[in-house]
Amino acid sequence: MQFLNPRPRPPVDEHHHRDIIGGSARAAVFGASDGLVSNVGLILGMAGAQAAAGPVRVAGLAGLVAGAISMAAGEYNSMRVQTELFEREIALERREIERNPAVEAVELAQRYQSRGVNPDVARELANGLRADPELALEFHARDELGIIPGELGSPVRAAVASFIAFAVGASLPLAPWFVTEGNSGLMASLGVALIAAVAIGVAISRFTEADVVRTVMRQVAFTAVPAVITYLIGSAIGIGLS
Repeated sequence: MQFLNPRPRPPVDEHHHRDIIGGSARAAVFGASDGLVSNVGLILGMAGAQAAAGPVRVAGLAGLVAGAISMAAGEYNSMRVQTELFEREIALERREIERNPAVEAVELAQRYQSRGVNPDVARELANGLRADPELALEFHARDELGIIPGELGSPVRAAVASFIAFAVGASLPLAPWFVTEGNSGLMASLGVALIAAVAIGVAISRFTEADVVRTVMRQVAFTAVPAVITYLIGSAIGIGLS
């Protein structure tokens, strides 16, 4: 069949979809958010306890390193398990295509017919795919599993993206404490964190195509509320590190 050669790529409208399986972009955006939220809370908690600049820096750096490693490990494990599950499903589908190509072709044709494709065209397409098992596997995996073999994402890339993004997000509220301290450092950390929250909210809205204002307000709230709570806790404890 002429329309099966050259090897077809995903339909045109698929170019509008985000990489929600590959993981690297998602890990970077949400890793930066997690780094910002967690470390600004830690830093303001220490500042609320009247800690000197030195202990705040140590706590912020410890939170940055430990959080970035934890995020990277979690992202790697999550992506690795997801990839292994997808690979297992793809292997099962490949085995079925090899064992029962005619049955799988009928199944695929019926799926296309249920979506309004002319029965003759659906059968022609499904039977044509039988000549190329790998192409048939791609169509079956896309149609039944919603994935594309060979495009399952890289756990290593996702982990690296998460590590770097978390570290960058966590470093923003920490940076002022290397040039100032006390109330000035506290206000500078909070100001930088809120500005970064707005930027991250915009990035998330672009990634998810959600409403910008709503996403930004949510991100600012997620950043400010934990910071205020940890600051109040630190102030109540008042450890007075020096």
